Amino acid sequence: MNTPFDPEQPPAPRRTGPLSGLRSSFLTGIVVIAPIGLTIWFIWSLMGFVDSVVLPLVPDRFNPGQYININLRGLGVIIFLIFTIIVGWIAKGLIGRSLIRFGESLVHRMPVVRSIYSGVKQIAETVFAQSERSFEKACLVEYPRKGIWAIGFISTEAKGEIAERPATAGALMSVFLPTTPNPTSGFLLYVPKEDVIILDMSVEDAAKLVISAGLVYPAAKDAGRPEKAA
Repeated sequence: MNTPFDPEQPPAPRRTGPLSGLRSSFLTGIVVIAPIGLTIWFIWSLMGFVDSVVLPLVPDRFNPGQYININLRGLGVIIFLIFTIIVGWIAKGLIGRSLIRFGESLVHRMPVVRSIYSGVKQIAETVFAQSERSFEKACLVEYPRKGIWAIGFISTEAKGEIAERPATAGALMSVFLPTTPNPTSGFLLYVPKEDVIILDMSVEDAAKLVISAGLVYPAAKDAGRPEKAA
């Protein structure tokens, strides 16, 4: 039995042999197969879900599966894409915009439906917005207290009342602070510009770092240390 006064024992040597080699190869295979398998499973399941929603709405005479007696996986996805493109093309025209304005005017008169529609519309516009609305750069901010740093994404400078009310010497930056491992949720912070450290890494690399809980680091660049926001 060892006592606290006994000298520390050296660490046990790692086991080597055919079984350890098989274990290492098995774990390596899991690392390779798991992402591919999960990606294929997710796409296959998503296609099946879309088919189950779209195909029942298609008349039988327009469904090719009725003529060949084969369940064509992904047919509903193709029909949905074609339908969405047609709706988008119509919505860009004068008649489509007029119909949308008329429909939204009716929805805004319905108390409960109005709230649901507005929320879903804002989410859709945020998720499927064009590139000019995406985050500009990745940054570091001190959160939740001084001395602790968190990765954030800079969107824009604060404007209007939000920029005027706080008693700060400089401008405020709107920073989205994502959570791990789900970066789609987080906090919106308005941070003084001088307290924001802009990173050289891209927004995509910073997102990978957040999702992986700090395990996946981007390749180092020669740009040196990050700088304060100008």
